[in-house]
Amino acid sequence: MTAPSNFRDRVRRALIWRSGTQILAQFISWGSTLAVIRILDPADYGLFAMTQVVLVLLSFFNGYGLASSIIQSEQVNPRELRQAFGALLILNVGIAVLQFLLAPVAAEYYGQPIIAELLQVQALIFLATPFIVLPEALMARNLEFKKTALINLLSAVIGAITALTCALNGLGVWTLVYAAIAIFWTQGIGLFLSARMFIWPSFNFRGSKKMFTFGGTVLLAHVCWTIQSQSDVFIASRSLSLQQLGLYAEALFLTTIFTAKFVPPLNEVAFPAYARIQDDLAALNWSFLKSVRLIMLIACPIYFGMAVTAHELVHVMLGEKWLPMAPIVSVLALVMPLMTLQILFAPANNALGKPHISARVTMFGAAVMSVSFLVGVQYGVMGLAYAWVAGFPCLTILTFLLSKPHLGLTVAGLARSVWPGLSAACVMAGVVYLTNGILPEMSVYIRLSILLATGAGTYVCLLFVLARPTLFELAALLQSRKAA
Repeated sequence: MTAPSNFRDRVRRALIWRSGTQILAQFISWGSTLAVIRILDPADYGLFAMTQVVLVLLSFFNGYGLASSIIQSEQVNPRELRQAFGALLILNVGIAVLQFLLAPVAAEYYGQPIIAELLQVQALIFLATPFIVLPEALMARNLEFKKTALINLLSAVIGAITALTCALNGLGVWTLVYAAIAIFWTQGIGLFLSARMFIWPSFNFRGSKKMFTFGGTVLLAHVCWTIQSQSDVFIASRSLSLQQLGLYAEALFLTTIFTAKFVPPLNEVAFPAYARIQDDLAALNWSFLKSVRLIMLIACPIYFGMAVTAHELVHVMLGEKWLPMAPIVSVLALVMPLMTLQILFAPANNALGKPHISARVTMFGAAVMSVSFLVGVQYGVMGLAYAWVAGFPCLTILTFLLSKPHLGLTVAGLARSVWPGLSAACVMAGVVYLTNGILPEMSVYIRLSILLATGAGTYVCLLFVLARPTLFELAALLQSRKAA
């Protein structure tokens, strides 16, 4: 068995490589995205958002659950790897063909003929997926994230170059399509070669019941999550204009940057790490609560700060033509700490071999959020934003209640982990809001700089006074040396 200190060092190195390169990759991606947003129109993002409903729905049939079963299992033999590779090839080739055939149907539903062409070209993404999913799973299982991180960084660079080149050449919405394809194929080729996964796929699936059962449960959870996360655009596409839909889609993108771009890489490390200590519930419980405490310490100030500076933030980052999305950002940012907390439960539950918990939660979420969006869209784009505030707290509460007995959680224990970041961020947001109200007229760039400095200073001071051990714990995690 791996010594605890050695295991802790491996997890730390995995976190440093995965999260460190993710941050660098995101800076590259954001720089490209902000430049491209200023060139393209909101309607281009509205069209792209429509295609993503179909693409994301089908992508959850791509066999990610099979890869998850490989990470969760204590031992994996070569035959199981070949079976997983064969299943991934069958699934993704089938999905690519299905999307190509369904593209005209989607175009007719949306009333936008170009949707068919966009979806047919995007089917190429699925052909790269088998060469991404299985190598990632093999390296994640052994907490080897260095090669994965470097390849993701390379793909971000190539994607950014592709996006800028296409945008400057006036390709409009096709800019977003070609950039995504470039990213996926770079990852596929790079990961396949790095993992040296030179094996023949097996299409004989005898003896693979456990893999398909685990994978099927994860698949169900992902399908329901897709319905939950994509039903807003699907529902709103018939009611809102392309302009409004584009504003909403980009507001959602902006407010989910931390949750969608930084938390998943941490979960990718957490899942195999939890799986290696699944027989020690006390250690898993302690590790989970520490993860919650540290991540909420970052998420709460980001989102509450975003809520009170949305106007200045949108103006500086995206330009004046995107200012109508600022009120949407303010509302969505308020619910994102709950979303961050909710998705932290999945890797812990899956590591214990309990993927049915995530499946139940997402089934409930698919129903609740769809109803919320159906009601909210009647009040326009802002109603769609408030639907998140109405529906998502129910989802987070259910996740906690179902996970509580398996992870050994208590209400008080979880509250103690969330409280330092939540309380300090609430006070910080109040200070920033009042400061914004008393500042005189000035350049929006200077105003935003003052507000950010005020918020950061207030938050750090509050933590130093009220939650000093937690602040030191975060500082220790960010250092390259081992924490005490």
